Amino acid sequence: MTDTRPARTSSSSTATVTRAYRGGELIAHGFPLAEVSDHLEDADCIVWVDFTDPSPADLAELEDELGLHELAVEDALHDGQRPKIDRYDGHLFTALYDVDFDRDSGVLSTSEVKAFVTARALVTIHHPEFDVSRLERTYDDNVDLTTHGVTYLLWGLLDSVVDRHFDATDALDDEIEGIADDLFDPKPRTLDVQKRSFALRKSLVQLRRVSSPMREVLNTLLRRDLKEVDAEMQPYFQDVYDHVLRVSEQNDSLRDLVSTILDTNLNLQSNRMNLIMKKVTSWAAIIAVPTAITGFYGQNVPYPGFQSTTGFITSCVLIVAIGGVLWWQFRRRDWL
Repeated sequence: MTDTRPARTSSSSTATVTRAYRGGELIAHGFPLAEVSDHLEDADCIVWVDFTDPSPADLAELEDELGLHELAVEDALHDGQRPKIDRYDGHLFTALYDVDFDRDSGVLSTSEVKAFVTARALVTIHHPEFDVSRLERTYDDNVDLTTHGVTYLLWGLLDSVVDRHFDATDALDDEIEGIADDLFDPKPRTLDVQKRSFALRKSLVQLRRVSSPMREVLNTLLRRDLKEVDAEMQPYFQDVYDHVLRVSEQNDSLRDLVSTILDTNLNLQSNRMNLIMKKVTSWAAIIAVPTAITGFYGQNVPYPGFQSTTGFITSCVLIVAIGGVLWWQFRRRDWL
């Protein structure tokens, strides 16, 4: 059986994936950048080009091949872009963020993904930590949508990225529920709960920073007057938009839950301290009884039972009796 998975070509240190579709079928893959314009000469052909850490020379070549705007190319070369979608004459430029959540450390890492969208080509740019094979699987699993042109390729990219946001949110939800269970552990793990809560809260803030602007991106693509988007793909973009809303809403709920966990943890610490103080105070009151009685019987003046066995027995009985009464009263009131 012939392997239909696209080969990867290398340009200096840049790994490149190239695909060409026509009539709903993959017709070429692994071809050099110089052949992109050759495929685009066919009016029914669409092309996907993927770069990993491209050099300025790579993008300059692509700028000539596809007629990209210089400002969009400049944005593609520099990190730190806010999630967005910009419209230029003849193409769109979008900046997105892929995420990965580490359950062991509670740290959320992000990786910037950028894309140029022309009438018949999609160019994606990212760092090595972005798993491009997931995007390839998305395209392979929905190959019937290739008839919708580049809109299908753009949808696949957005769907893949937002699904990662969704997975990270679910993982954060599981971790936060675990912390909530640890709050009432018989053996308090106060420091661990605090450290874990702050780490997860930081990850939630970071996730919100990259996921919330996705609503603006999807809102732009759902506009009816955007000619770059095939109207028949609107339901698919609407589905991605619904996922973005769910991620945003769940993120807000989880941030409130983490705040509640931190407040509850502080309240539990205060309650434990009050309980300890009650016990210490109760035992101090009980210990004060023999101290007071032995101090009284230690006076150097005559009193009933002075310098006699009767006085010793009386003091012992009083110590045991009064101490026992106090212990019973404190125990009955749940102070001990």
